[in-house]
Amino acid sequence: MNFASFTPAWWPRLRQPGTLRADALAGLLSALLVLPQGIAFATLAGLPPQYGLYSAVLPCIVAALAGSSWHVVTGPTNANSLALAAMLAPLALRGSPGYVELALALTLLVGALQFATGALRLGAIAHFISPTALLGFASGAALLIVWHALPDALGLPADALHQPLATVQAWTGAVADGHTSPAPGALVVSGLTLALAAGLRRWRPRWPFMLIALVAGTALGALLQAAVDRGALGAAWAVAVLGPLPSALPPLHWPQVPPARWPDLLGLAAALTVVALAQSIAIAKAVAEKSGQRIDANREFLGQGLANLVGGVSGAYVACGSLNRSLPNLEAGARTPLAAVFSGLAVVPLVAFSAPLLARIPLAAVAGLLMLVGWTLLAPASWRQLARASRAEWTIAALTLVATLVMRLELAVLVGSALSLGAYLQRTARPSLRSMGFDRPSPPRHFVVLDGRPAGDSPTLPECPQLKLLRMEGSVYFGATAHVSDHLQALRDSAPAQRHLLVMAKSMNFVDVAGSAMWRQELRARRAQGGDLYFHRPRPDVVAQWRRDGLLAELGEDHLFQNKAQALATIVHRLQPEGCAACPHRVFTDCDQRPGAALHPVV
Repeated sequence: MNFASFTPAWWPRLRQPGTLRADALAGLLSALLVLPQGIAFATLAGLPPQYGLYSAVLPCIVAALAGSSWHVVTGPTNANSLALAAMLAPLALRGSPGYVELALALTLLVGALQFATGALRLGAIAHFISPTALLGFASGAALLIVWHALPDALGLPADALHQPLATVQAWTGAVADGHTSPAPGALVVSGLTLALAAGLRRWRPRWPFMLIALVAGTALGALLQAAVDRGALGAAWAVAVLGPLPSALPPLHWPQVPPARWPDLLGLAAALTVVALAQSIAIAKAVAEKSGQRIDANREFLGQGLANLVGGVSGAYVACGSLNRSLPNLEAGARTPLAAVFSGLAVVPLVAFSAPLLARIPLAAVAGLLMLVGWTLLAPASWRQLARASRAEWTIAALTLVATLVMRLELAVLVGSALSLGAYLQRTARPSLRSMGFDRPSPPRHFVVLDGRPAGDSPTLPECPQLKLLRMEGSVYFGATAHVSDHLQALRDSAPAQRHLLVMAKSMNFVDVAGSAMWRQELRARRAQGGDLYFHRPRPDVVAQWRRDGLLAELGEDHLFQNKAQALATIVHRLQPEGCAACPHRVFTDCDQRPGAALHPVV
C-alpha cells in the first residue's frame, strides 16, 4: 500500500524548525480569541453560552484535519448565529431545551448536506467566486471586524443591531441623550493592545505579537481596575472583562427531536448550508490569497461537513470558517492546520484550569487585536492596482464591499460573484469580428487587420470586391448571436457585391446550438445572394458541434480549410468571372493577373 498518498500536503512543513512552536502559539491565541466570541455568538443564536465554546472544540479539530486550508479556523460565527436564530425562532422558545435540540438536529442535517456537496464533487461552484469579488468581500469583512470590535474598544454598549447604519443611529442617539459615552479605561486598554501588536508586527514579526499584546492589555486592565477599586480613578475607567466562563467539555448527545420533525428541518438545513458553505469557501479563498496556498473546494466542503456532523452530536451548533479567528491565526504565524487543532484542544483546559485568569481578560484588549486584523485585511495596495487595471472590476469590488456591509455575508459573496459573471457575459456577448487584408502590394506581405488601422501605418491593398475576409475572435453562444448576426447583416448591406465570406475561425473557441443556428442563417443568406460561406481552421470541438446539429452537412466538408493558400485558391475560382475580369485590384495570386504584376499569397 502506498501510504504517501495519505500524507497531507502540509506534513513536510512539520520538519521545518519552529513549526510546532509557531502553531502552538497561534493555536493558543485562537483559543483565547474564541472565548468571548463563542459566548457572544451562542447568545446571539439563542443558545446557552457554553454551546458557543462546544462549537470551537471538536468541529475546529475535525475541520482542520479533514479540510484543505492550512489556516482556516472553524467555529461559531456571527452570520451562522443570526441565521440559526431567525430560522428556529418560529419553532421553539429561544434558549429552551426544545430549541437547543432543534439547533443540534439542524447542525447534523447541515453537516450531511455539506458532506454530500463535497462527496459529489460540487466544489466547482467555488470557482465562480472571482478574485475581484473576493477582494471586495475581504475588505468589507475587514471593516465589519473593526466595526463589531468598536463597542468593546470604546466601552460602548454592544446590544444595538448588527448592521453598521443601525449601530451608528443607536450610538448617536445614546450619546446625544447623555445616556452613554466612550469609556476612557476601554480606550486606553484597546489603544495599548492595538499599538503594541501593530508595533511588534512591524518590528518583531517573528515574535508572538498578538499574545504579548493581549497579556499587556490584560495587565493594564487589571491595574486600572485596581485603581478604580481604591478610588484613585472614577468609575468610567473601569474595564469590562470576560467574566466567569462555563465548562467547555463537549458532551456526547444525540439530538432528541421526534422523527416527524426531521423532514421539516431539511428545508431550513438547505438554506443554512448555503450560508455556511458560502462563508467557509470565501474565507478559505481570502486567507489563501494572503498565504499563497491552493484550496481544494471539494475537500474543504467535506471537512466542513464532517465538522458539523461531529458537532451535532457533541453539543455544537452550526460551525464554519471564522474570519475573526482565521486571519489572526495566519497573522500569528500558523504554518499548518495543527494550529487549529491546538486551538480546539486548548479551549477545554483554558476554561477548566485558567478560568479565574481568563475571566479578567478585558473585552477591550480582544477588540484591539481584532481591529488590527481588520486593518491588515483591507489591502489598499490591491485596490490601487485594481483601479489601474480595470475600472469595471474596481466597481464590482466596491459594490461587493458595500453589499458585505449592508447584507449577510453569504449574500454579499453571491452579489459579488453575480456581478463578476454579469461583466464577463457582457464582454463575451460582443466577440470581435475583424476585416482582414494584405499589408502591402508586393512581397513579402502578411495578413493584417484592416479595421481601426492608424492613419500613419503603411497603406494596405483594397479588399476583394467579391470575397470578404473576416477574423472571428470569441465564442458564438446564445448570448453573442445577436451581436454577431447584426455585424454580418451590416457587412452584407454595406457591400452587397461581397457575396462570399471566408471566416478565419481559429480563435472561435466555442459554438453552441444557437451559434450554429446563426451560422446556418448566414449560410442561407449568402447562398440566396449567389455567394457562399467558408471557414479557415475551425476548432475540432466546433466542427464536432456542427456535425451533431447538421450544419456541416448543409455547409459541406469542402467549405472547411486548414490552409489559407488552399482556401483562397479554391474560393477565387468560384467567384463570378465577369467580376474578376473587370477588377483592377488583383488581390490574390489566383486572380487573372496582368503581365509582370504577379502577387504572392500568404500561406
